[in-house]
Amino acid sequence: MTTGLEREIGAETAIRIAGIMIRLFLLALALLVLFLATSAAAVGTDSPAPTPPMGWNSWDSYGTTVREKQVKANADWMAEHLAKYGWQYIVVDIQWYEPNAQGHDYKPGAPLTMEEYGRLLPAGNRFPSAANGAGFKPLADYVHSKGLKFGIHIMRGIPRQAVDKNLPIKGTEYHAADIADKDNPCRWNPDMWGVDTTKPGAQAYYDSIAELYASWGVDFIKADDMGSHLYQPAEMKALSLAIRKTGRPMVLSISPGPAPLSEAEFFEKYAQMWRISDDFWDDWKLLRKQFDFTRDWAEYAGKNGTWPDADMLPLGKLRVTDKEGRGTPTKFTPDEQQTLMTLWCIFRSPLIFGGDLPSNDAATTALITNEEVLQVNQHSSGGHQVLERGSIRAWVADGAESAGKFVAVFNLGEGAENISLCWKDMGIDSRTIRDLWLRKDVGPREQIRLHLQPHASVLYRVR
Repeated sequence: MTTGLEREIGAETAIRIAGIMIRLFLLALALLVLFLATSAAAVGTDSPAPTPPMGWNSWDSYGTTVREKQVKANADWMAEHLAKYGWQYIVVDIQWYEPNAQGHDYKPGAPLTMEEYGRLLPAGNRFPSAANGAGFKPLADYVHSKGLKFGIHIMRGIPRQAVDKNLPIKGTEYHAADIADKDNPCRWNPDMWGVDTTKPGAQAYYDSIAELYASWGVDFIKADDMGSHLYQPAEMKALSLAIRKTGRPMVLSISPGPAPLSEAEFFEKYAQMWRISDDFWDDWKLLRKQFDFTRDWAEYAGKNGTWPDADMLPLGKLRVTDKEGRGTPTKFTPDEQQTLMTLWCIFRSPLIFGGDLPSNDAATTALITNEEVLQVNQHSSGGHQVLERGSIRAWVADGAESAGKFVAVFNLGEGAENISLCWKDMGIDSRTIRDLWLRKDVGPREQIRLHLQPHASVLYRVR
């Protein structure tokens, strides 16, 4: 028989147990919410390019004409001389599917190498290992065997020749003509029609080409005619989603520019790199313009592993084609070359070398293998312009951990300049100073005093 006291004690125990259970439930719920939020954040920042990509692209040197043996030669040279400094991508640029491509221009109606689903394939006479439907896989395997990564250039849209033949879209009942947008072609390359992403079969087409590239072992896709001329967000998104579906981490680089600054959030969501200017070549006037582009885009560099792209480095031997005289050295002076590398590094642009690597001289190699300068590109943060005074520009960036700050000063004028800058004008409390290009400490200084030649620059680390 249960007494009143026993019933009272039992009720109190039940209440305590219920309270404990509620607290445990609330704790478990809080932990679940925290886990989901952390997981979502991790997914959002899971970029295949956690630092600015560093590599080589065939365009500046070989234009539309690059061949397998030249790609391998550049891969060999990178593996031997550059890989230890962080250079890793080997990218085959435009027209790899055109057997008779020449120079840096395009031919309307030129035959293109293609398979039964309208997907472009490497031209066999230029890429012998692509025979029997192998595509770029053998070449990608070769590049991977060197410890490097492999990339290709693609054009927006669907080949006009696939539309003319009305080839089927892989895995669907639709055909090329069903999705082609002939009112939205590329304005400067005659190979492709646009894709109307509102049409059934459109996403499936982009899925099919991304699937093909993943099967080849592609690590990097430079997608052209998307960032401007005109801006093409719908096809950019379709390609980005298709890449994600493959499950293979591939860097998506959007070209050309200038990308609309107002669309920064969209680019960050669907790409890892996007061009902030039109094509950049070895011309001081173009380099001078990059200072304005980089100034305006600086706050977006590195957000969620994404990188506004100031374009390739037209250094070394360029235009190495029969039509263009088998190559000429960059027109940039040594001072301009250092200024180019300094700006690209403190802005944290991707570093994609454009010249023929095996032709590099000692000075060019030294320019792209300075570990202290490359560290600014790979591991600084918050780089931004802090001063614009006449022809003088100055940038500051934060170093990683105990590296202090980085300071770059540029003379964009046509005459030599005597420069005197106070550290406080740049928000810096000066300690010891190291010249990163000279690789030597220059001691404490109360202010920056420089004599800079036209188009020259310095890059300091300040602790």
